[in-house]
Amino acid sequence: MRYVGGGHKRRYRSIDFKRSKDGVPAVVKSIEYDPNRSAFIALVNYNDGEKRYIIAPKGLEVGQTLHSGKGVSPEVGNTLFLSEVPLGTVINSVELRPGQGALMARSAGSYAQLVARDGRYATLKLPSGEVRLVLVTCRATIGVVSNNDHNQERSGKAGRSRWLGRRPRVRAVVMNPVDHPMGGGEGRSSGGHPRSRNGIPAKGYKTRSKTKASGKYIIEKRKK
Repeated sequence: MRYVGGGHKRRYRSIDFKRSKDGVPAVVKSIEYDPNRSAFIALVNYNDGEKRYIIAPKGLEVGQTLHSGKGVSPEVGNTLFLSEVPLGTVINSVELRPGQGALMARSAGSYAQLVARDGRYATLKLPSGEVRLVLVTCRATIGVVSNNDHNQERSGKAGRSRWLGRRPRVRAVVMNPVDHPMGGGEGRSSGGHPRSRNGIPAKGYKTRSKTKASGKYIIEKRKK
């Protein structure tokens, strides 16, 4: 890939996105940094002796007991089915298909809000302004994802970006015509319409497929 290389070696932490150990309480042993994601992770110790990592919600504390499954109280860190989450609750780590594992609202500071339930579907509102339907048999975790100040971080020096594996990015306008549609020209000529090197327009051009299967579950599209 362009502009990616070097960087510090990382050890991958396997995260439990399914939270499928129903009826087995788990105690939070530690809140840890994970180099593979923007959110913090929590090491939880189940009563049967198994240990797993989970995405840590904001406000989760060491020593706290977590539960998942049916009949669980809607407290921070607990995982419930959307059919049992109180309306208006802020949630994270939401499944899009039952049993698939969390796909939505997993990065630092992200969340969704349960605004309605009707039959088989729950209505979720996302920070982008998108409103979409999700089956009530999907699971979600109560609370906002931790490390919500992540977007305020400043690297401080170029070297820190290199530690993260980010190499210097070259502007398309200064490339040659063979390298990018916006490259070339005599002198300091800037390059026409902003687009990717595959020719796809940027800055306002919609790239989502109109025939995408999950499009029918989106009630209101995200705001520009």
